[in-house]
Amino acid sequence: MHDVILTVFAVTALLGVVSLLLPLAERLSVPYAVLLATVGIAIGAATSILSGLEPEGILGDFVRTLHNFGLSAESLLTIFLPALLFEAALNVDVRQLSDEAAPVLLLAVIGVVVCTFAAGAALWSVSNVGILACLVLGAIIATTDPVAVVAIFRDVGAPRRLSTLVEGESLFNDAAAIAIYTLAITMLVGGHPASPLDGLVSFLRDFLGGLATGYIAGRLVSALLPNLRGSRLAEATLTIGFAYVVFVIADHYLDVSGVVAVAAAAIAISADGRRRLSPSNWESLVVSWEQLAFWASSLIFLFAAMRTPALLMQAKWSDLLLLSVLIAAALAARAFTLYGLMPVLSLVRIAQPIDASYKVVMWWGGMRGAVSLALALATTENAALPPEIRQFVGVLATGFVLFTLLVTAPTMRPLMRLLDLNKLSPAQIALRDRVIGLSLSSIRDELKETAERYQIAPELATEVGALYGARAREARDIAEENAQLPAELRTLTALSVLADREQEFYLDYFEGRTVSRRVAAALLGHAARIRDGARGGELGYRKAAAGIVAFGGTFRFALALHRRLGIDAPLARQIADRFEILLAARSVLQALKAFNDEQLGPLFGAAPRRAMSRNLEQRLNELDSAIAALRLQYRTYAHQLETQFLARSAARFEDDRYRQLQAESIINREIFDDLQRELRRRRHEVEIRPVLDLGLRRDELLGRVPMFSELDETARRAVARLLRPRLALPGEPVVRKGDRGDAMYFISSGALEVCVEPMPVRLGSGDFFGELALLVAERRTADVVSLGYCQLLSLAARDLDRLFAAEPSLRDQIQAVARTRVADATAI
Repeated sequence: MHDVILTVFAVTALLGVVSLLLPLAERLSVPYAVLLATVGIAIGAATSILSGLEPEGILGDFVRTLHNFGLSAESLLTIFLPALLFEAALNVDVRQLSDEAAPVLLLAVIGVVVCTFAAGAALWSVSNVGILACLVLGAIIATTDPVAVVAIFRDVGAPRRLSTLVEGESLFNDAAAIAIYTLAITMLVGGHPASPLDGLVSFLRDFLGGLATGYIAGRLVSALLPNLRGSRLAEATLTIGFAYVVFVIADHYLDVSGVVAVAAAAIAISADGRRRLSPSNWESLVVSWEQLAFWASSLIFLFAAMRTPALLMQAKWSDLLLLSVLIAAALAARAFTLYGLMPVLSLVRIAQPIDASYKVVMWWGGMRGAVSLALALATTENAALPPEIRQFVGVLATGFVLFTLLVTAPTMRPLMRLLDLNKLSPAQIALRDRVIGLSLSSIRDELKETAERYQIAPELATEVGALYGARAREARDIAEENAQLPAELRTLTALSVLADREQEFYLDYFEGRTVSRRVAAALLGHAARIRDGARGGELGYRKAAAGIVAFGGTFRFALALHRRLGIDAPLARQIADRFEILLAARSVLQALKAFNDEQLGPLFGAAPRRAMSRNLEQRLNELDSAIAALRLQYRTYAHQLETQFLARSAARFEDDRYRQLQAESIINREIFDDLQRELRRRRHEVEIRPVLDLGLRRDELLGRVPMFSELDETARRAVARLLRPRLALPGEPVVRKGDRGDAMYFISSGALEVCVEPMPVRLGSGDFFGELALLVAERRTADVVSLGYCQLLSLAARDLDRLFAAEPSLRDQIQAVARTRVADATAI
């Protein structure tokens, strides 16, 4: 029990030290990882010295606990690595990462292999240890640590693409390097695989198996998250437990890479979870993980750095030469990957070219950190390895990490400033100056109102406002100079802002529960595609925006179930979702029109404002047409759904009002909780979506076709058994010219158009078509296209004779119409 108390005491004391180091690093403008490593080495050296003096009391207990800390390096990795990987992947913008998938995988996988073998071969040529030991060292120093470099990027305002490349690389870089390290250690101690080919197969199995395992597990957990009823504590607990469960299962039971599985699982949750959790819950989850990862990264770095002095005590002067060779080989391998392999991706057009200044930063900024130190320690603790190999790997790996932390990290900020990577683009500068000018001008008016409200002398408000007036005039003058930027560039920036704002509107709807969770997920996915399309200008924006009125793969699958198997429930749900999506999107577009006029126009000028207005009007027209088609066929359901939308909006307004009253101390916590309980009950009632009846019951459809309505009950039942209900979508070709006829169709409701020359012919409720191809065994002679949602009854060719035999009167009617159509040359 005493040892447990001392361990808890030591760990919590280190956390206290960590809490002081983060603000100190910001104050000194030193990368946090550098300061952490320095303090860790100092603590390690101090405990080694003090342990020999055998101090008593609290200091003695603290020193002895740290000096003899029982966790091995392998335990450190098992405890802390899943948290580090999961948090890093959870914060990645998956859509941006997917755009950079090719260069990221090249750097993270091929780059690691190149670095491992280049460093291993270089050391093997100048040292007296075997190639496998050199490869182990190469794998250790191939693991980059993004913590310090990303912090520098954020501090100096590095371009987003550069940050995405570095973060994405470091995410899978660790996974690939650890997989190679594990394989090399296995071969070094005499395990299998024993040949390079076996090693390659084993590596691919570990990496790809971990990727598949993590992705599948992540999607399952992502689907489970909404069932936790919005409990933030439960959501954080589930994901934290899941990160370690998937690591253990993949690594120890499935025999694939646990680190790859954790990274893949977190990416799957990041991609899907953002659309399944409300924005505030997602933010809470991210904050929880950031806190956990901060503790994990700090402690693993401290524990690893504390053991560094003992490793460096074993160093010899000859190790400096080996370290120099290792550094040169690693930098050369990095340069070969960036300048030799990366351009190939651009040549084959699977990746955009990377700017030369980005490559310089990525070449020099490959810092190593806690994972490299922990792997080096794990090697020195491996009793199956000869002592000379443990000393060789431990000393050189530690020296290399210290080089990157003490030489590379401090020079990153000056290098980025030298390359002008801390500067905004011309479009961003123009937007910034325009924002400053408009904002500062409004502040003067607000100062006057504030002075009047609080009875402050007007001349004081004028005096303070004059300062803002001067800055506003200066900003406007600069903005006028920047207004000379091409209208295309300003329009492209405005499109990007408009797309971002649309996503924010949908997030507000999700947070306020104005739409259902499933619909919110669809809207957010749609917004993400629009953001991607906006990068390609107006054409890309319009193409992506048109996707909301298109019928996607899931809808088509539900339609196929309806037509082939007669299963209607999935189709009804898809049409109901489509109705809700279109209604929500239309309300957002109306808000975007006001946003364009009030915000984007003053910021970007008249030409971009008109372009945005034109695009929004086009989208609104498309939405109105799609909604009108639904409303025409399902008028009652449209009324129910619009009523529910208003009721959900009212519940959101009520919730906002209660929160405002509590914030203003008008109501206390007890009253607020009571109001919330009542609101939750009423919200549950209004959030139950009405059930959409597709109206595809055969009896009802038959009754709306005049020729069937005259039949007696027995005949109608006989005919009904031969007919199959079918729903046709707006713009869908029901019959195509040149196809062989396999069925004829009766129109129960809706309208279709027969595409014939010189004028198309319209068919409506009670009409039928497609009979000639069955009667005379000819191919279809015209396209028949649905003009809206049409309810049809189809009769298969094999059932035509049965229909005629059952009801000769129907045969006479159909054949009479067929003869007329042949005579009019409008046969279908």
